[in-house]
Amino acid sequence: MQTTATPTHCPYCALQCGMNLTPAPDGTVEVSERTDFPVNRGALCGKGRTAPAVLASNVRLTSPLVRDGGELVPASWDEALDRIAEGLRRTRAEYGPDGVGVFGGGGLTNEKAYTLGKFARVVLGTSQIDYNGRFCMSSAAAAGIKAFGLDRGLPFPLEDIPKTGCVILVGSNLAETMPPSLRFLTELKENGGTLIVIDPRRTKTAEQADLHLAPRPGTDLALALGLLHLVIAEGRVDEEYVRERTAGWEDARAAAMAHWPEYVERITGVSVPELRETVRLFCEPESAMVLTARGPEQQSKGTDTVGAWINLCLATGRAGRPLSGYGCLTGQGNGQGGREHGQKADQLPGYRKLDDPAARRHVADVWGVDPDSLPGPGRSAYELLDALGTDIKSLLLMASNPVVSAPRAAHIEERIKSLDFLAVCDVVLSETAALADVVLPVTQWAEETGTTTSLEGRVLLRRQAITPPDGVRSDLEVMHELAARLGVEKGFPTDPEEIFEELRRASAGGPADYSGITYRRIVEENGVFWPCPAVEPEGLTGAEDGAGGPAAQRGAAGRPASTEREETVGVAHPGTPRLFLDRFATPDGRARFVPVSHRAIAEEPDDEYPVLLTTGRVVAQYQSGAQTRRVAELNAAAPGPFVELHPRLAARLGAAEGDPLAVVSRRGRAVAPARITDTIRPDTVFMPFHWPGEGRANSLTNPALDPTSRMPEFKACAVRLEAVRP
Repeated sequence: MQTTATPTHCPYCALQCGMNLTPAPDGTVEVSERTDFPVNRGALCGKGRTAPAVLASNVRLTSPLVRDGGELVPASWDEALDRIAEGLRRTRAEYGPDGVGVFGGGGLTNEKAYTLGKFARVVLGTSQIDYNGRFCMSSAAAAGIKAFGLDRGLPFPLEDIPKTGCVILVGSNLAETMPPSLRFLTELKENGGTLIVIDPRRTKTAEQADLHLAPRPGTDLALALGLLHLVIAEGRVDEEYVRERTAGWEDARAAAMAHWPEYVERITGVSVPELRETVRLFCEPESAMVLTARGPEQQSKGTDTVGAWINLCLATGRAGRPLSGYGCLTGQGNGQGGREHGQKADQLPGYRKLDDPAARRHVADVWGVDPDSLPGPGRSAYELLDALGTDIKSLLLMASNPVVSAPRAAHIEERIKSLDFLAVCDVVLSETAALADVVLPVTQWAEETGTTTSLEGRVLLRRQAITPPDGVRSDLEVMHELAARLGVEKGFPTDPEEIFEELRRASAGGPADYSGITYRRIVEENGVFWPCPAVEPEGLTGAEDGAGGPAAQRGAAGRPASTEREETVGVAHPGTPRLFLDRFATPDGRARFVPVSHRAIAEEPDDEYPVLLTTGRVVAQYQSGAQTRRVAELNAAAPGPFVELHPRLAARLGAAEGDPLAVVSRRGRAVAPARITDTIRPDTVFMPFHWPGEGRANSLTNPALDPTSRMPEFKACAVRLEAVRP
């Protein structure tokens, strides 16, 4: 048995913290510090430290399951795969290719996400594929593409954050969602920088702030516009930067000027003095950043909201400059890479658009198929789930648990139950897997090798540390076997490095160009930042220092080039830690202002539903909780759901700490104990979304979609509270 430590990365959030794994004689796996990885420098949160607990055979699935007489019972792999192939084949024959849906996850490695997209389009011929990352940062992605021509979570490494002058953190509670990253904010303050946190709750992160703004949920767009109004009114616009590096300023300026401070105060609840202080703290330093997370993004106007914060950065010259910029804090472990390589409804590998003829030709050539055989764009995640049982009759689902995680979850649960056929690949028997006709037990992070792409755009290598149990296979083997059963004998290898080599070719020349990245380079360089073409374009000169100089980032076709060292013709591209320092990824190299205006959330409170609900995470659980809820230490820290509410609201209800409360929306009802605190607005309640059953927060949430990103409005909906009497 192997007893040496294997360097790898955590299976959970997009920090992808480095860790070492060592098999122990008793069959368990020990986690130890890996101090060489710069993101966490050995630090791990409780989820990372306890991640091996889910590897235990008494916790995870170790045998295929098939439904027999209404029950899931163990079966052989051949029987389970044959049933899936027959179910998919039957649906295609009766309803056509689009009668079959595919739903993926932001936790899949790049190799799996790439193969899943290829499997859907080449083997099944369906356009109906999307993934749960649509619920993560799709609004930020859409806004970034509009403004910069390129979407990457952070356009700079995390190590730049402590060196800037001011950070505005919008709708993020890093202390609980990504604990090891909090040190970057601590170091920012130690270096004399300022932290501004915008959140309707005074979270553990907000407690670290120099200034905490607590806007009404769903009003972040108005807040950003009010700040931009003050920037203009106070003469703080960087006119030279706007003139030389942007386009569309006049229309964005006019839109912002309609949002005067007193008007914004009435909408948001943030006072005019607080607005003015925010502008002063943001504009006075030489450099500053705006970082957003799910708070402003998970709204039916999330793309416009992020666009407004980007406009603030552009107007003040805080984008595409050293130690400045807009960035999105990606949530899922491979939320970035997961959408770049083909499991998103409208995208092909390399972040190419599915409706672009040139992109279709390029990828079809790599795949050895006719471009005309590739289906067009399909439904977004919620729309796909909503169509189950009607237009979509069978579903292949990997690494997702929409019964808990989707908005209007009770409705989605019913749609899943109405399917003719459901196959699920998962590590554990999640709430969604429990409804399946066939469940396949698949390998986990420590049992397989593959790449992920962190929130920095750093491509990393997770390495196999242990042998999976008997009866468990990888998702890559599943797709290889299903492809063969469905008549495609070639093109679906099981070796992840072989797949990555094909991914490199498929991504070459695309916005997310991985063609210069190899497994060997990732190991030697502790990760490689994309874009990274196979060779450096001719005639490029990199910056003289790590922060990037004025000559940095020139690139053909608007693609940002390296900032890290002097380049010559034909040498390997070093990767791109810092984007946009010389030009943006638009045809003319200029960033685009996008004019936006405030509008209300899709469902404002009224007499029947007078309170706002917002949702989020707690430190000891992760996403739908399918894995973390199986870890005793994490359950002891966070045993179940709760309703967080202000003492004034509790007094009106006659509720005491721990009393069961029903939270009711137009979509459903959830019951959980009261947690009374003055750290939340009196007009707002908060529920974490990690649990199923009667405390399922997503029974309440609103599936109203952003018109561009198709992101549901998880973060704000109207509810009423009722005391639950014995």
